[in-house]
Amino acid sequence: MDDKEHKLSLKREVGLMGAVSLIGGTMIGSGIFMSPQTVLASIGSPGASLVVWACCGLLVITVSFCYAELGTVIKESGGEYIYILRTSGPVVAFMLVFSSVMFVRPAGIVGISLSFAQYVVAPFYPECSPPVLVVKFVAAAAILTLAVVNSMNVRFSMSVQVFFMVAKVLALAVIIIGGVVMLVRGHNESFKDSFENTNLGINPIGIAFYQGLWSYDGWNNLNYVTEELKRPEKNLPRALLIAISLVTGLYLMVNVSYLAVMTPKELMSSNAVAVTWGNKVLGSWGWIMSVAAALSAFGSLNGTFFSGGRVCFVAAREGHMPEILSMAHVHRLTPSPALIFTTVISLVVLIPGDFQSIVNFCSFTAWFFYGITLGGLIYLKIKKKDLPRPYSVPIILPILVLFVAIFLVLAPIIDNPQIEYLYVALFILSGALIYVPFIHFKLCPGLLRKMTVFLQLFLEVAPADKNL
Repeated sequence: MDDKEHKLSLKREVGLMGAVSLIGGTMIGSGIFMSPQTVLASIGSPGASLVVWACCGLLVITVSFCYAELGTVIKESGGEYIYILRTSGPVVAFMLVFSSVMFVRPAGIVGISLSFAQYVVAPFYPECSPPVLVVKFVAAAAILTLAVVNSMNVRFSMSVQVFFMVAKVLALAVIIIGGVVMLVRGHNESFKDSFENTNLGINPIGIAFYQGLWSYDGWNNLNYVTEELKRPEKNLPRALLIAISLVTGLYLMVNVSYLAVMTPKELMSSNAVAVTWGNKVLGSWGWIMSVAAALSAFGSLNGTFFSGGRVCFVAAREGHMPEILSMAHVHRLTPSPALIFTTVISLVVLIPGDFQSIVNFCSFTAWFFYGITLGGLIYLKIKKKDLPRPYSVPIILPILVLFVAIFLVLAPIIDNPQIEYLYVALFILSGALIYVPFIHFKLCPGLLRKMTVFLQLFLEVAPADKNL
């Protein structure tokens, strides 16, 4: 009998191409097909909407540079959670992971799955809106399918991501080329007096940014899987720069194409902007855009699933979630218990889910914790100057983005207070109340231990070590 202890750890199987596909493939999802009309409706004019899209891209590139430094200094998976844990302490980190695992990540998965379902069923209901129940059933089927895919094999999941990344870039290329053709033919009415009727209120600007930034959501996904990334000190900053620059350029050109084909009024009244664009440009072949948008959302959903399960996994490894969620399958080396848990919570959130409110409240919560994370980077740059930094940014960058994060959190509340924002804030703070009895004092350990042993045997999983 071999007495040596065999330890499990997640493998480094994500190379530069897979990393770019994970970031870009998650970012290019439902947002660019669902948010343009809301951005335009909020800000009021075509010119200002293009400025919002460009500013969102610039903001995301800037904050991603800060995350690249964090990811090369703290080389652990987990994204914001692990960075806040190492810089702000366990209570704030638990508040993040509680909000993320119980609301933000599942709500993000639900938002993308709903937009996927909308585009899948749209061709079958050409004259009216599809029934809500049908849309939610299709969304649930997509969530369950990707739960199985991500639980089976990391390499297969990455192959799926690369395939859908290529498919969605081709779909956006079709939209861009169609828009260029329409502009050449003189369809530029939307760009005359393009800043007329611009809304300059704090709330419209904040909501427009929330909707635009939803389309860029996923830019930080690679930081959640650092331990599975090959040569993270080089590939992390490279992948961020390549993917986000590509996506920003594509988004700007796609929005120009939408406005070249549709009037602002047509764009704002469309439920599925890519389908409306397809019907006007491609005629009887307009259904192709519905398929392309569905494929795009499906690829984004896969990337969100891939990284979302890792948040649960890392938090459980640090003792902030049940121990079973920190385990990996003994043969497939995937964090299957964490993925199953994320799936269950997502299906629960799907029941009352509404796309627009999900976007606004997710963005509010996300930027609250982005601000805390950037505060942690500023702390490390001032107090921990001796830490090895393969990649570093000027301290002015995290300071500037921190101010933007504060604006995005406070703007909608100050200008147009809604009781829902209070509920979200109380939900975030409730994490601290749960932390004291269940994490600090470890209430009910016996029950959890029995459940862990049963699930460990049933799911064929074992504890996994850090892969640094």
